[in-house]
Amino acid sequence: LYAMMRVNGYLGYGFFFDNDGVMRYEMVLEGYGLDRILFYDNDIITCASAGKLVRINSLGQVEQIYQLDGYSLHHDIGFGQDGELLALAEENGAETVEDRVLSIDVESGQVTELIDFTEAMEEYFDMTRPIAATDPMFWQVGEWDWIHLNSLQYMEEDDSLIVSSRETSTIIKMEHIHGDMQLSWLAGDERFWADTPYAELCLAPENDFVPQYGQHCVEFWHADESGTAGVYELILYNNNYWSLNTRDGYEPELAESVGTDLYGTGEEKSQVYVYKIDENARTFALESSFDVPYSSIVSNGTPLSGGNWVVNSGISMVFGEYDESGALIREYAYECTMQNYRTFKYDYSGFWFM
Repeated sequence: LYAMMRVNGYLGYGFFFDNDGVMRYEMVLEGYGLDRILFYDNDIITCASAGKLVRINSLGQVEQIYQLDGYSLHHDIGFGQDGELLALAEENGAETVEDRVLSIDVESGQVTELIDFTEAMEEYFDMTRPIAATDPMFWQVGEWDWIHLNSLQYMEEDDSLIVSSRETSTIIKMEHIHGDMQLSWLAGDERFWADTPYAELCLAPENDFVPQYGQHCVEFWHADESGTAGVYELILYNNNYWSLNTRDGYEPELAESVGTDLYGTGEEKSQVYVYKIDENARTFALESSFDVPYSSIVSNGTPLSGGNWVVNSGISMVFGEYDESGALIREYAYECTMQNYRTFKYDYSGFWFM
């Protein structure tokens, strides 16, 4: 079933559709969206409200509640070390937003702030400011959304975390997050970081391609076939939309294909990107891509086990399933207020279905 997550205008509900577009289940929440569903034993873990995660069994009974006292969720949750949940969050009442990572013990429910990016990337944070009324994201006026983290991916091999930063159009890797944490690399338009203390941490583009802008849902896909450590593929939804709201003095030279209009002019396209990361050579390369309907913000492109892809283009208000070559199989349109954040497709094996 396709799971629509955080449909604007219908916040507080999760909608589940079959291949014919028939709604098979409606999950009632507390004024928030699912963001993601995690499968744990025969239960699921998902978001119930801005300050609450829940563990639910296949009968719909809540087995455990995880209260995030003092924090609010945004955009993504995932598994970390054994028995650990990781969640993107912000501290309630803090001057900055969307820049914290929480660690939650699955069994005890204990919540710990794991990463505060204002400290982890303090030298860049000091170059930023709150959003002004004249910025592209003017509806956030007054908010200090300087990094805007929107997805996370834990890497067990080196106890690292890969996060997606929409505001900087950069993928960021932090190593040894449960110990002596340090910033490992940045992947994106390296010109953005040229006049900052982080220039030397940028991975170099290996071939000629337009880097991602405003990307969402960065996930690990495959390790290198040779088994070489530090070489692997990441997948992401390249919104292909440039917007900078919290830093002065930087004006990029953009390729003509990159969008700068929130709703698009009708010519823009977003893409599903597959990157090859080579940490040994300190490079990244575009392995493959395919065009999808334009969405300046939100959205995801996620592979299925059989080789197909599920892609949600929120601003275009469509999601679709594509084959492994990127050819559209079927597209589903919906109406809502502005956009739906993500659509995943799960088989719910061991939960609803055998």
